[in-house]
Amino acid sequence: MQNNKTVLITGAAGFIGSHMCELMIKKNFNVIGVDDISTGSIDNLKNIINKKKFLLIKKNILELKKLDFKNKKIKYIFHFAGKGDVVPSIEKPFEYVNTNILATTKILELARKLSVKKFVYAASSSCYGLNNKKLDEKTKISLEHPYALSKYYGEQIALNWSKIYRLPVNSIRIFNAYGPRVRTSSNYGAVFGVFFKQKLENKALTIVGDGNQKRDYVFVTDVCEAFYLAAKTNLSGQIFNLGNGSPQKINFLASILNCKNKTYIPKRPGEPDVTWANINKISKLLGW
Repeated sequence: MQNNKTVLITGAAGFIGSHMCELMIKKNFNVIGVDDISTGSIDNLKNIINKKKFLLIKKNILELKKLDFKNKKIKYIFHFAGKGDVVPSIEKPFEYVNTNILATTKILELARKLSVKKFVYAASSSCYGLNNKKLDEKTKISLEHPYALSKYYGEQIALNWSKIYRLPVNSIRIFNAYGPRVRTSSNYGAVFGVFFKQKLENKALTIVGDGNQKRDYVFVTDVCEAFYLAAKTNLSGQIFNLGNGSPQKINFLASILNCKNKTYIPKRPGEPDVTWANINKISKLLGW
């Protein structure tokens, strides 16, 4: 691998991470992917796993050391690794603190030692809590569950490292990403993945609440493009909302899948009726 154009992507075998690996290879970067394959899948990397420009390190990010990157000059780090889903975070909060906060700190320290040009953090719109209005980056934070808390504090630590240690950092608060390879292994995950799994298994769609709640969906390759723009910009210490800006009802999504069988289940704690991203900032400052 050439040393002058290399990026590190954590969570490389995950939904968004695997697409990010593909994008950066297309942009002629060497890519080092890190993933312990605990939630991601090697199958997600099948298009690039044998390419010369790609190297996979099968490690938990807490185990990474500077020595793992000997003689490799890392330009950007894209940090996607972490634990998702709301309900499991309520059941096992320490796992979320350990992965989304402590491991993020570990990667930030690695970024400092490697003198990277930009660290881009994958944050979550869950930090806005039950706000049911159009959300900009200055909207009041409301942490309704350990998942939201852990992702938000991971972001704040990253921004603090930017301020204190002059590590160039930008954070992107992703709303509802969807697309190929969306995770279908969890009953508590993103609605697209849950619905796709149920559709493929010819099961009834489980609709939370009455299905009239709205979500702001953004396609995965558009997400990756935004992360690349956040890396190459001269701006640092910035937070960007990332959505489509046009929320759609869950019932509308169910109708697209043309499933007649539906089961309605109680609303989950800490989930808003509407997620709606104001994307003016990322459009204006990054041209996304």
